[in-house]
Amino acid sequence: MGYRLQTVLPGFYNMKPIVYKTIFIACCLLAVLQPESFSQRGRARAEIKKLMQEYNAVGLSVAVVKNDKIVYTHAFGLKNIAQRQALKRNDIFRIASISKSFSATAILQLVEAGKLSLDDDISHLVGFTVRNPAYPDVVITLRMVLSHTSSINDSQGYFKLDVINPATNPGYAACYSNYPPGGGYRYCNLNFNMAGAVIEKISGERFDQYVVNHILKPLRLYGGYCIDSLDTSLFATLYEYDSATQKFTAAADAYNPRREEIRNYMPGYSTPVFSPTGGMKISARDLAVYMQMHMNRGTYRGIQIISEKSAQEMQTAVSEAQKYGLALLTTDTFIPGRQLTGHTGSAYGLYSAMFFSPEDKFGLVLITNGCDAAYTNGDITFLKAAAQVLYKNFIE
Repeated sequence: MGYRLQTVLPGFYNMKPIVYKTIFIACCLLAVLQPESFSQRGRARAEIKKLMQEYNAVGLSVAVVKNDKIVYTHAFGLKNIAQRQALKRNDIFRIASISKSFSATAILQLVEAGKLSLDDDISHLVGFTVRNPAYPDVVITLRMVLSHTSSINDSQGYFKLDVINPATNPGYAACYSNYPPGGGYRYCNLNFNMAGAVIEKISGERFDQYVVNHILKPLRLYGGYCIDSLDTSLFATLYEYDSATQKFTAAADAYNPRREEIRNYMPGYSTPVFSPTGGMKISARDLAVYMQMHMNRGTYRGIQIISEKSAQEMQTAVSEAQKYGLALLTTDTFIPGRQLTGHTGSAYGLYSAMFFSPEDKFGLVLITNGCDAAYTNGDITFLKAAAQVLYKNFIE
């Protein structure tokens, strides 16, 4: 390098022999003990950067949990293309459908408090009739809503509860599928926007504030559903990819603050404004802490968010065919051969994944703000490939 040691470490040669010896031993220990971890990180970075080029990824934020500890976090690529801003580890994303698990967690807290039951009629909870007109005698329960077995669909949209309210939409019947409630599975965002309304009606708190007060704050996490409650300089811009032109377009509506709707807010009905179904904004690192809570059956570092029984309920399949519980599913395809619990998300060009093993105490969080989306067995190929790199280098 051409530098003298004395220049790099002023006064080095004037140190007492015992100090010199201590530093020498420490350096030797570092050289012996660290190469493996350095090579793991270096190898993972190189492999993921190669994948990012292959799938035209804008940015990627990851967190790895092993033995119930976060052992690796890193941010790759760009936070904003136009400004050439590098993505940082504390930057936050709208994580899309992983948000559903926060809504379900809140519902289970209210169940534990004795304020409702998973087998309650959703009609009684939301304050208007929710019945599949083809099966008017079959009660649609809260459990069905949280497990996508309610027979409700998104064909009329899901940004307002008006679409399923018979008093406001004469065509409400189109919101229901042609099988009885509890008799099939159909993924439906409207289910969770209704669940958010239930949280407000039962708790008396606005949905976004309930989640912050009862889930995020106890875990000391930074995030939330309300744009104006967060530092928007931390938001990673989301990009939708056009495979025909091979260009990215910034998603203009991804972080819409919806201030006018909030000013005219009707508690227990305007809830979709905050998108309980997909509107959580959080960093990969903080999402990994939340994941650890679920991995440990409701508790993180002695802080209990839900009971072990409730956590088990969320992770137990209601729909056996889809292996979907209450906003959490199980899969053995994300890391082939390993059964994991968690959820994915996709919206506005963003793709996210949060999967963990309650038995083996490891988990992975990956969030990209834009990539060339291709699917393999229902998983985003880029995230799946990046997850296998992380698993191979830090877990296996």
